[in-house]
Amino acid sequence: MEVKRRTTRTLVAKLSSVSEQTRTEALSELRLISKHDPESRLLIAEAGAVPYLSETLYSSTPTIQENAAAILLNLSINSRGSLMSTRGLLDALSHALSNSPSSAAVQSCAATLHSLLIADESYRPIIGSKRDILYSLLSIITAANAPPRSIKDALKALFGIALYQLNRASLVDLGAVPALVSLIVRDARTGIVEDATAVLAQIAGCEESEEAMRKAGGVRVLGDLLDEGTGASGRIRENAVAALLSLARCGGEKGRKEVREMGVKVMEGIAEVAENGSAKGKSKAVELLKFVVDGKGNGNEMVSFRHSVIGSAIKHSCFLQHGRKESSFDEREKEDEDRSAASESQLLQDSNGQMYVKNAGPCLNVNGGYELLGMDRANDVYIAAFGRKCM
Repeated sequence: MEVKRRTTRTLVAKLSSVSEQTRTEALSELRLISKHDPESRLLIAEAGAVPYLSETLYSSTPTIQENAAAILLNLSINSRGSLMSTRGLLDALSHALSNSPSSAAVQSCAATLHSLLIADESYRPIIGSKRDILYSLLSIITAANAPPRSIKDALKALFGIALYQLNRASLVDLGAVPALVSLIVRDARTGIVEDATAVLAQIAGCEESEEAMRKAGGVRVLGDLLDEGTGASGRIRENAVAALLSLARCGGEKGRKEVREMGVKVMEGIAEVAENGSAKGKSKAVELLKFVVDGKGNGNEMVSFRHSVIGSAIKHSCFLQHGRKESSFDEREKEDEDRSAASESQLLQDSNGQMYVKNAGPCLNVNGGYELLGMDRANDVYIAAFGRKCM
């Protein structure tokens, strides 16, 4: 260990040399050491390398910038405190993001930010307060000639920033919503749409996003992603559901109305996520389905489905019932074992014109074997409650 310490100190000392060649050679060696030897990362930081590396990001020489940015990325893995405590580091990263001619340097700087943001929640408000960084990252994803790797690294950094609630309004103010919607529409490269929708889902979780989403046509784009004809991946669909749900939670009346109308149109896609998505995706899809029905996300716990959806509806995640508190899946299955599916029902209409079945008692074997509570004849929409399977 002592040999490593002496070696790193010698190399770090060379970073202050007046000779560019000496600095370049030292940077190259430090890059290799920090890449392959995790123990040396802390030693490099302790030797005082971070201020020199930060200053080097302003260099006009692409190779020097690349090496400095790569070393900072390696150090961010387990020497984050040294980076965040270095005065001017964030400004240097922002400068490189905006001005570096090297795509490799840009990618390393964006990845460094992502590493810091994901590792420690306390860094999120600090980095998010740097509007130059936010603007630089957004500029990368809107650049017509940006390499896919640069866009993906920028999106990951934006995702980390958006995890902090108070950063979302700043992102909206800087034009993040139209930038992300445009990227989703125009770019079909692997992984980019997945990451862009993930960021959009986070940003949608603030009041300020509603108007920006409306102007950018965001709800329509998210609805298209849930349309089976687009062939979107499961991750994209889950992100689209999450974004719509965020708008429903945080938006005003106009925004909620728009989400609800779109939800009715893409019910099949939401149902597919509720049936086949991840645990978190299923939960959000179920909540979105609730919201689409009553516009509030609470109250009537029924799900509106077009007739074609009932046969493929949610079999395990949706435990929605009409007019009573939800219980666990196991409790409900136990109740259903003793419940008769042959009782008669009465189709009624409430004060809002919604059709429902009195007492929610009967279990009718409709297509997929789920309880059909009623239907809105005017709109040809069926209302189904899931969780009680007809045996």
